[in-house]
Amino acid sequence: MEQLVTSPDNPAPARSRTPHQLLQPAEQQASGAPRPHRRMRRTLAVTALFAAGALALSACGGDASAGGNDDGKNGQAGADAAAKKDASDAKIKVSSKDGATNASINDTGVKVTGGKLTDVKLTAADSGTAVAGAISSDGSSWKPGAQLERGTKYKIVANAKDGKGRPATENATFTTVSSANSFIGSYTPDDGKTVGVGMPVSFNFDKAITNKKDVQSHITVSSSSGQQVVGHWFGAQRLDFRPEDYWKAGSKITMKINLDGVKGGQGITGVQSKTVSFTIGRSQVSTVDMNTQTMTVKRDGKTYRSIPISGGSADHPTYNGQMVISEKFEQTRMDGSTVGFGGEYDIKDVPHAMRLSSSGTFLHGNYWGSPSIFGNSGTSHGCVGLRDNKGGGGDTPAKWFFNESLVGDVVIVKNSHDQTVKPDNGLNGWNLSWSDWKAGSEA
Repeated sequence: MEQLVTSPDNPAPARSRTPHQLLQPAEQQASGAPRPHRRMRRTLAVTALFAAGALALSACGGDASAGGNDDGKNGQAGADAAAKKDASDAKIKVSSKDGATNASINDTGVKVTGGKLTDVKLTAADSGTAVAGAISSDGSSWKPGAQLERGTKYKIVANAKDGKGRPATENATFTTVSSANSFIGSYTPDDGKTVGVGMPVSFNFDKAITNKKDVQSHITVSSSSGQQVVGHWFGAQRLDFRPEDYWKAGSKITMKINLDGVKGGQGITGVQSKTVSFTIGRSQVSTVDMNTQTMTVKRDGKTYRSIPISGGSADHPTYNGQMVISEKFEQTRMDGSTVGFGGEYDIKDVPHAMRLSSSGTFLHGNYWGSPSIFGNSGTSHGCVGLRDNKGGGGDTPAKWFFNESLVGDVVIVKNSHDQTVKPDNGLNGWNLSWSDWKAGSEA
């Protein structure tokens, strides 16, 4: 007898019963022989049970062939395929990876291809404070409006739509690099400044740099004049750049800082990414002669003015060498105790002061000295004094020179009985020969 197994996917065909199917043959009814249909029913039941179990097992295993004619299109695989087919073409990328603990504070942003951004929200995770930002005009990117804080956890949610209006979303949570694990370089001059021909680019890092070569290679300084510019390390935390000779007057200097993500040493990473430019003004180089107690000011190579001065005394001579004006103060306090002179002087209103060294050498106005000392004798504790009035008023040599000077102008002192100023004492790297300067480069 043919055995028929049924299942939900293969139902038994409907049959009409005829009289001969309902009645047993007469000889079987009359006989006392066993009835074989009971064994057959038992066999059919076992077979059907086995088939149902096989069906259940194959369905869990995802075998499309076990389901009769079902090829999977109507199952989960089909649903997944349909969803994939209808997925948005917009692909969103967040620059900081989800879960990152050293994310950039400068380059965090969102980009999308195959669609346009519709909304981006960046918030500080702990406080919930929103970070303002803007989507680009073409909808392809988003950037925060300000630099992120170091060592802060942020959450970002970005939404976009493709050309068919189908949405896409990307989420990320990340933490920016901490202060303990990052380094920053304070630099001079600032962007947009006009400075003198002697102004170097000077970086002071907040942590010791051991990977000097990589750090230096990610800072480039170039001049519109075409002068070669080389970096020089003073220890582990200071890096200066200068050309062989003074900058050409009127040239434009461009500094590109690409330290974001650069390893400065064990456990510290840079976070700066910036371009800075400044302009070199007219050339002004002034020479102080201690033998004659005069200063000759040259503008663009020509003598501009000669000014009587009073330099350092025999006991406290002024440094020799090329010094660069690094700061200017209309008025400042000069306290001898801050530079190793105890209580020898403390003048609270020194007018027209210009710093020449980190150790306290200034070129400044002097209103307390007799007019007779200027041009005749050195009376200071190492500074260069010019005649001035208390309060800085009036038409005085000190006021004139202050107004005519730029940060970055050069003041050369010669014929003093002191040593040459050290190149790292202020912005005074010009006292190194070009070969010595290049020897301190890690390029």
